Amino acid sequence: MATSPILRSGPATPLVRRPRPKQTSLTLFPTAARHGACESTLGASAPPPAESRSTRPPAELVGIARLAASSPCADAKRGTEYYLLPVKSILNHCDSDRVPFRWTMNPYRGCEFGCKYCYARYTHEYMELDGGEFERKIYVKKDAGPLAERDLGTEKIWGEHIAIGTATDPYQPAEREFGATRAILEKMALREGLSLSITTKSNQVLRDIDVLKRITERSSIIINMSVGTIRTRLARMLEPRAPRPDLRLDAVKKLREAGISVGVNAMPILPGLTDRDEDLDRLVCAARDSGAEWIAGGVLFLMPSSLKQFLPFLERKFPRLVHQYRDWYARHAYAPEDYRKKIRARFEELRRKYGIGSRPWAPIVAPPSPQLALGLEPPRPAPIE
Repeated sequence: MATSPILRSGPATPLVRRPRPKQTSLTLFPTAARHGACESTLGASAPPPAESRSTRPPAELVGIARLAASSPCADAKRGTEYYLLPVKSILNHCDSDRVPFRWTMNPYRGCEFGCKYCYARYTHEYMELDGGEFERKIYVKKDAGPLAERDLGTEKIWGEHIAIGTATDPYQPAEREFGATRAILEKMALREGLSLSITTKSNQVLRDIDVLKRITERSSIIINMSVGTIRTRLARMLEPRAPRPDLRLDAVKKLREAGISVGVNAMPILPGLTDRDEDLDRLVCAARDSGAEWIAGGVLFLMPSSLKQFLPFLERKFPRLVHQYRDWYARHAYAPEDYRKKIRARFEELRRKYGIGSRPWAPIVAPPSPQLALGLEPPRPAPIE
């Protein structure tokens, strides 16, 4: 049973800039070219120079778009601009039926990893920005630590799970300098009875093992490491600035050695690119060998703003896939149900083969009232086969 988040005294953790340290296949596209034969390698180069922000005058903007337009530029490097975004809360309510939680925290808007398929590009449109600027304009939420301290004390989150990094990666390069994620975790470490998860595709999470271990002493926390393929060259093309897959799996191993619950999100599975039988087998095997307690697979979810960026990439690198992707995703964000069922079945088969679980925790049931939950032991996640 979940408990209320009890505050323990501790030092304040302000948000500060931190110095940077020195074929047999399931695929439905049998004619697609296999990577490595005819595509050139895309290096981890910086994105193109950032364009100007919204073309509308700030006075005509409202809400988050107006805040973004008036946010000061804190830094610019690697072809990316960083802005300090004032926000009223670090906690976001999520009403999607696609996820098993209602509360999220995303310390940043935009993500420098620049994943070609990223579904969250549409979030920049709320700020009157094009989805193509998602990796070129990063908005750092100001006062993340103090806001988390306040938000974690509200009754509405008692007995609820909070997912960190559902839209943008909390350990993208900006975290090395601004430390918004670390500031939030420091506040979480002062409380008891929280149910937390972090989703990332960065081994930078290892920096925070110390605070993660403190959190596990009083609350429940799991790490979801996103690894969609272990083919390094293909990963570099799809996720230009994300750490290599082997570095992510090594982070899984180190997190398990530190006693932290961690699994792998094999997401997204890209039709015709990362869905071959042998590739999925190698991925699940590698996750098991790294010590992952579970692995979950999911097929590409492509919003219109993401399709706008992804199709030109396919036209340049995998032109034989363009027609099928346009047919599948031009009118729907999901791949056809029969294809998704095949991928689910394949993962179930591979989990049985390698003896690895499918998800980290049972459904969370909130206590009848916060008062009844006071003083109870925090929940511990148990892998479910």
